[in-house]
Amino acid sequence: MDVIFEKIVELSELGIPAALVTIIQTKGSTPRKSGSKMIVLHDGTIYGSVGGSKVEALVIEESLECIRNNTCRKSEHTLDDEGNSDTGMICGGWMEFFIEPLQTTAHLFILGGGHVALPLARFAYEAGFSCTIIDDREEFATKERFPRAREIKVGNPGEIAQNLTFRNTDFIAIVSRSHEHDFAVLKEVLNNSVRYLGIIGSKKKKKEFFTRLKQEGVSEKIINQIHIPIGLDIGAETPEEIAFSVVAELIKVKNSPR
Repeated sequence: MDVIFEKIVELSELGIPAALVTIIQTKGSTPRKSGSKMIVLHDGTIYGSVGGSKVEALVIEESLECIRNNTCRKSEHTLDDEGNSDTGMICGGWMEFFIEPLQTTAHLFILGGGHVALPLARFAYEAGFSCTIIDDREEFATKERFPRAREIKVGNPGEIAQNLTFRNTDFIAIVSRSHEHDFAVLKEVLNNSVRYLGIIGSKKKKKEFFTRLKQEGVSEKIINQIHIPIGLDIGAETPEEIAFSVVAELIKVKNSPR
């Protein structure tokens, strides 16, 4: 059981989507008893077991659905199923499970280290996000400015983004110091499957960027996943207000079904 709990901590720190399955009740002959646990990762990988065979396969599928929708559920299956309507097993018992998505630390890549990035990193951290800061200016990308950042990278944001590995649970906020920097970074991260991709800017900037992307052959499906202007529309003006609106949007996306 200690291994299961250690794995939960590891997955949370890595931000890997997963669900915890617990047997909460059994009757008759069953392969595992109440309290047994299993972790199901978003790709179907498991740690532990709740009994193997068809019943476990069904619970894994239910767990994947819970991960996708970020919802908990109770599930029950009969192991006295000669008619093959559920598990097809003939052990003679019955099992009830509780499935809950594991809470992970969402990770935010902030591409830019300027006036908006500063409060954005602070508010995001306080909202439960870990952050990576990327900027080409050494005086901006420092531990003194971003003491809570998990990682700080100094260099051309577009070139750094080329060599980063993004997960489908990651968030990206492009808030660099110029339109051209923003567009260069956008092109590098665009084809990654991430949870959120936002760019600071106006509706005019959105129109310009989308036109350029279409001219370069980027599909409508990919373009429509970009959040620009970044953040919820609350009439934000100052760097702090803009950062607040961005974090509100990140939370909204994080807590919504996939």
